[in-house]
This record gives sequence, C-alpha cells and structure tokens, in this order.
Amino acid sequence: MAAMPYTHREPELSTVWLRAFVEVARHGSFTVAARALGWTQSAVSRQIASLEQALGGAPLFDRLPRGVRLTEAGRVLVPYAESVAEALHGAALELAALREVAGGRLRFGAFPTADAALVPQALAAFRTRHPGVRVVREEGLTPRLLDRLAAGHMDLAVVSTTGGAPLESYELRHLLDESLFVAVSAGHALAGHEGPVRLGRFADDDWISGGSRPEGTLLDAALRQGFSPRVAHVVAEWTAKQGYVAAGLGVALVPALAAGSVRPDVTLLRVLDEGAPARAVYAATPRGRTPAPAVEAFVGVLREAAARVCPAPPESHPMA
Repeated sequence: MAAMPYTHREPELSTVWLRAFVEVARHGSFTVAARALGWTQSAVSRQIASLEQALGGAPLFDRLPRGVRLTEAGRVLVPYAESVAEALHGAALELAALREVAGGRLRFGAFPTADAALVPQALAAFRTRHPGVRVVREEGLTPRLLDRLAAGHMDLAVVSTTGGAPLESYELRHLLDESLFVAVSAGHALAGHEGPVRLGRFADDDWISGGSRPEGTLLDAALRQGFSPRVAHVVAEWTAKQGYVAAGLGVALVPALAAGSVRPDVTLLRVLDEGAPARAVYAATPRGRTPAPAVEAFVGVLREAAARVCPAPPESHPMA
C-alpha cells in the first residue's frame, strides 16, 4: 500500500500575536515590550502564549530571572514575523498615501481639443498639489477612450458628446458646456462682424473638416440648423486646418476649448447657441468601481480649469 503524502496545514496566526512576538524578541523583555506597545505585561504574555499554542506548543522564549531569551523555535520564527510586520507597515503607509493623494497613480485620457488648454492647466495644478502621484496620460477620440476605460486601462477619461458616443454606462462628472466658433480668413465677408452669428449664414461656404461627412463630427451642428455643409477639403490635423482657412480655402468649426490656440491670421466668430449647447464635456469613470482619491482630486482640478479655460459666454444678440 502506497504511503500517504505528507500534508502540512498552515497555522492561523493573528498579526497581533506576531507584533507582540517581534517586540519581545527585539527587547528581550516582556516588560519593555509591553511599554513599547502601550499594553500591560499580562496582555503581552497572553499574545505570546496564544502564538506558541497555534504553532504547536513549543516555547518561543526561555523565561530567565531577568528577561527572556529566544529558543531555537523563536530564532526560526523571527525573520518571518519581522517580514509580516514590515509588509503590514508598508501597506499601511501606501494606503495612507492613497487617502491623502500623496502616492499611487492616476491613469487618464483626453480627447485632442481638451489637450489644448483644459488638461494641461488641470495637470499642472494637480502635480503642484500632489507631486507624489504617478500620472499616466493618453490621448484619443471619445469612443476609444471609453473602450480603454471599460477595459480597466484607465481610471478616468475626459470625453465629449461629439458623435453621440454611448455614455450611459459610465459615471459622468460634468465639466463644461462648450460653444462653437467658425474660423474664417481675414478676407471673409463676415471677418469684421462683432457678436455671435447663426451657423446658417455659412451654408454657402466651403468647409474644412476632418471627415468627408458631417455626421458624428462637430458639423452635426450644421445639420441641426437645416443645411448640409459642403466639405471642400478633408484635413485631419488642427494646425493644417488653420492654414487652409487662412488661405481662404474655406471655413472651419472650432470648439471653445481650442479657441485660444488659433493663429493670428484667422478670425473666430462665435456661433449663436440655439437650443442645447454644441457639446458637453465630462470626466467619465467606470460605473460600479470605487474611484481612487487621486481621481476625485483630478476631477476637482479639471473643474477649476474648465471655469478658467471655457467660462460661460456673456449674453449677446445675433447678427441681423
């Protein structure tokens, strides 16, 4: 008959026992260990007795007339007990750093125009206040950011309602409602106009856009105004779009978040908001997951930056 394999059942140990053991081993005295722990000597003795019993009953200390001395079993246990104590202390420090936003990491993403001013200002403020947090940033369009967020690769994403991306599955913190501008060349007939203008006034213009179709882009606003914009040039990169506009090859829509980075030979005309704002911008987090304190802190600086970068427009009248 084959011998049964040897199995060893690991003892269930209390970290309180191990903490008492480490202190007694360090000081060589129950009395001094009790003083260091802020306990009574009898309490320390009970913890050591419980530990010895859980480990099979072998004594861990020889009781001497003056103090105690580790037994062979006690000497074997010391490095393991110290390792547990150090690991728990390290965990406590890291958890405290997370609570105080003094450590840990923040993984976030943002769509390109949010990276023009909103995100840099928020990130600068966040790093000043929380220099111990490691920040990892990504850039992408809203649908990709939401996919990355759902897959657990990011903690937060700055997203917009452009293109009708499905946002219902996420916790949304509103940052701002964004108005639109039309970028025109210096020679455009409306370049000198003051005040907001209806988008329909540009129905006969050529348009510079990132795609050949307006659906799912900022040019959705034109469709809502009852005309289909004539896209004359498809240009993806924002700096290049400005070059086409400046050369008089067409006009382009500019979100308020990017308005501060427009070149000086391009004029911006505010589009009159008729009904709902052109788009809303949110800080999105996965629904059902507890956000880390760093996430909450970053949402706070995003809101502060949003108020500076894209304040609510003053009341004004449309052009006649």
